[in-house]
Amino acid sequence: MLLGFEVIDMLAILFVLSALNFIFSQSSMKLLLVWVPTILLAAVLRYGKRGKPDKFLAHWLRYQFKPGVYSAFLPPTIDVPPPSLKGNR
Repeated sequence: MLLGFEVIDMLAILFVLSALNFIFSQSSMKLLLVWVPTILLAAVLRYGKRGKPDKFLAHWLRYQFKPGVYSAFLPPTIDVPPPSLKGNR
């Protein structure tokens, strides 16, 4: 924990700060375009994660990027169609 933020939170905040600074560094409105969104992100992370367990953001991101279907079994390695009856159809 650093200033009340976890490591992944600090990485997200610093990534946003560096990306916005890279894009808007030559702008005359640098204060508004770089620092205000970064401070807003920090405030949202600080108050949005209040009462959540540790590493909530990491677990949430992992959940968002995993496939949408979970199965108790491994996917089949041999694709053999099921047996069928031969008849007059």
